[in-house]
Amino acid sequence: MKIAFVIYDGMTALDFVGAFDPLTRLKTMGFVPGVEWDVCALAREVSDGAGLGVAASKVGGALGGYDLLVVPGGYSARELAGEGAFVEWLQTAADCPLKASVCTGSLLLGAAGFLRGKRATTHPKALAELEEYCREVSRERVVDEGDVVTAGGVTAAIDLGLHLCERIAGREVRALIQEQMDYRPGEAS
Repeated sequence: MKIAFVIYDGMTALDFVGAFDPLTRLKTMGFVPGVEWDVCALAREVSDGAGLGVAASKVGGALGGYDLLVVPGGYSARELAGEGAFVEWLQTAADCPLKASVCTGSLLLGAAGFLRGKRATTHPKALAELEEYCREVSRERVVDEGDVVTAGGVTAAIDLGLHLCERIAGREVRALIQEQMDYRPGEAS
């Protein structure tokens, strides 16, 4: 299995890392040794919305040939959804059998045409913006439409990552990864 994690200037770092961490544990914890990934961008390094620099392992080039595409959100996603070059780059992932997004990353999947006829979710403050791209907007934390999975606001990235782990390797593996991460959603400290 080969995963493409898309990054771009102005993304929300937790949207990226929250999904990256559980998915890469499929390999690092020995559950799915054949998992490989690239951190893909149109520049060698990008900065999240707060200035955190993140280096890409693959710069430019088509996003085809991956089994899973993961797109984070961020304030700049709204602008990028209207930027032809970025959307065209995302469209090169059309043959990718599974596409996923966190937060306003769903606006990017929508702009690329991947949400047509589907239910989807995003950050609660971007639900109205999502309407033009999909059949139905949902307030669910994770919406799985088979070949596209979208997740709500920032912290839903962890839920998305774990959901995708379950799809790839089963419920037991998801539970073991979640336990190792000490992730207990909804539990107050």
